[in-house]
Amino acid sequence: MPLTLAALVHHSALKLTVRAGEDRLDVPVRWAHVSELADPVPYMEGGELLLITALKLDAEDPEAMRRYVKRLVGAGVVGLGFAVGVNYEETPKALVDAAEEEGLPLLEVPRRTPFLAISKAVSAANAADQYRAVTAGFAAQRELTKQAIAEGPEGLLSALASQVDGWAALYDASGTVVATAPEWAGRRAARLTADVERLRERPAPASSVVGGPENEDRVELHSLGTGRRPRAALAVGTAAAPGTAERYAVHSAIALLTLTTERSRSLHAAEQRLGAAVLRMLLAGEPDHARAVAGGLYGGLLDAPFRMVVAEAATSTPRMSVDSHAPAAVAANAPHGDPLAALTEAVESAAARAGEAVLVVPEGDGDGMRLVVLAADGGAAVAACAEYAAALEAARTGTAVREQTGGTDEDELVVGVSAPVGPVAAAAAYKQAEQALSVARRRGRAYVEHEQLAAGSVVPLLADDAVKAFADGLLRPLYEHDATGRGDLVASLRAWLSRHGQWDAAAADLGVHRHTLRYRMRRVEEILGRSLDDPDVRMELWLALKAVAAEHG
Repeated sequence: MPLTLAALVHHSALKLTVRAGEDRLDVPVRWAHVSELADPVPYMEGGELLLITALKLDAEDPEAMRRYVKRLVGAGVVGLGFAVGVNYEETPKALVDAAEEEGLPLLEVPRRTPFLAISKAVSAANAADQYRAVTAGFAAQRELTKQAIAEGPEGLLSALASQVDGWAALYDASGTVVATAPEWAGRRAARLTADVERLRERPAPASSVVGGPENEDRVELHSLGTGRRPRAALAVGTAAAPGTAERYAVHSAIALLTLTTERSRSLHAAEQRLGAAVLRMLLAGEPDHARAVAGGLYGGLLDAPFRMVVAEAATSTPRMSVDSHAPAAVAANAPHGDPLAALTEAVESAAARAGEAVLVVPEGDGDGMRLVVLAADGGAAVAACAEYAAALEAARTGTAVREQTGGTDEDELVVGVSAPVGPVAAAAAYKQAEQALSVARRRGRAYVEHEQLAAGSVVPLLADDAVKAFADGLLRPLYEHDATGRGDLVASLRAWLSRHGQWDAAAADLGVHRHTLRYRMRRVEEILGRSLDDPDVRMELWLALKAVAAEHG
C-alpha cells in the first residue's frame, strides 16, 4: 500500500499535528517537496506534501492564504506541512482557516523535526512499497508461468484474474471469446467483440482501454502476437486502474500468451505442411497412404464423409499447384482486407470451437492465392464457410459499403463446395468443387455447392462471353437475311425448334401456312450450310437462340 498522510501523522519520530483536513488523511503521498516560493504551483506534478516555513508568505493575511491554498489544491497538492518555531511560533489562523475551507490537510511540523526527516520517511515508505510491488509482481509471474505450463491458457487466465482481483478473457484470431476466468465473465467479454475487432486492425503490439467509472468495470485490451496482424487478444477487467504489482501480472500474462501464440503458429505451419501432403496423396488416389500420414491429426476427418472446398479471390496472377504450396505464414500474416485470410480464420476458429478437425491448404502465392479445405460434412467449419460467403455476398450488394471500403472486383471471393464424399473419391470431389467455383464465378455468386448445379439450369451459363460470341456468329446470317425484309427466319426457326419440328403446330404459332414454314426452314439450311435433320445442329441452334435471348433480356 502507498504511504498516506495518516501514516506520516502516526509516525512516532516525526511528531506531526493535524491542524486542518483531518477527514482527508487517507490520501496517498507521492513525494515530499520543500518550497518557499510564493507560487510553487508551476513546479508541482500532483500528489505532493508541500513543506513550508512561510518565509516569503504573509501567512496571517486571510485573503492571501485563501488564494495560496486554492492554487495548491488546484495543482493536486495533497497536504501542506507548516514548520512552527521558524518564522511563526504557531500555525497562523488565516492559514488554518484557508486549509479548512478548501479541505486541504494541514500538518504542523515541530521545530525539532527537520523537513529532511519527513522527506526521508516518504522516500523510504515509497521505496518499500515499490519493493513489495516488484516482489509481488515476480511472485505473480512465477504463478502465471506455473499455471500456463500446468493447465495452459485457461489456467493462466484463472491465475491472472486472481492476481488483479477482476476477470480475464482470451480472444482468438477471429475475435471470438475462447476462454474466460471466472466463468461469469464470458457474457461481459462477449460484449467487447467490436472493441477487439478495432484493436486487431492496428499493428501489434497494441492496447486500448474501454469502460470506466460509468460502466461495470475498466477493461484493458491487449493484442497478442508478433506478426503484422494480431493473432489473439487479451482482455483484463478491474474495478480501477491496476497498481504496480497488478501491472507486472498483466505484462507477464501478455508475454506468456504471446509465446503460446507464436508456438501455436509454428505448430500450425507444421500441421499445414502435413495437411498439404495428405491432400496431395488424396488427389493422387492414395487414400491409404494419406490416412497413414494424417495419423491422429487429420485421421478422424477421413473416417467420415467430408466436403472439399475451393476458395479463390479474383485475380489475374497464375496459381501454383498443391505440390508447390505457399508457406503457412502467408495466410496467417495476410493483411487486413484479404478475404482468403479472413475465410481461413473463420473456418479454423469455428472448427477449433467445435472440436473438429479441418484441413486448410493455401495454394499459390501473393495475389494468386486460393484455399483448398477439407471439412467434415455438416460440421461447423463448412457452416462457417457458408456464413462468411453469405455475409460477403450481402456486402457486395451495398454500393455505399463498396465505396466506403474502396473494394473492387479484385477483392471479391468465390467459393465452390463439393458433395459429401469419402477419401476414395477425393479427386472427384476436388473436380466438383472447382466446377462449383466456376459456376459461382460465372453467376456472380460468392458461394455455390455442387448439389445446386443439378437442381439448377444450364441456361444461366449461356451468359458467358464465349457462348454469346458463338451464338452471334452462328445466327448473324439469319439476322442479316431478316433485315432485308425477305422473311422472318429467326422467329420461324425458334417456333419450329420449340415445337420439336412439328410443322402444323409451329406454323399455327407463326400464323403462316406449313408450306411457307417448310420453305423458310430450307432457306435456313441453305444460309447456314447445315442440316436441320442433325440433332446436334438443332441443339446448337436452340442454345444459340437462348443465349441471344438472355443477352437481350
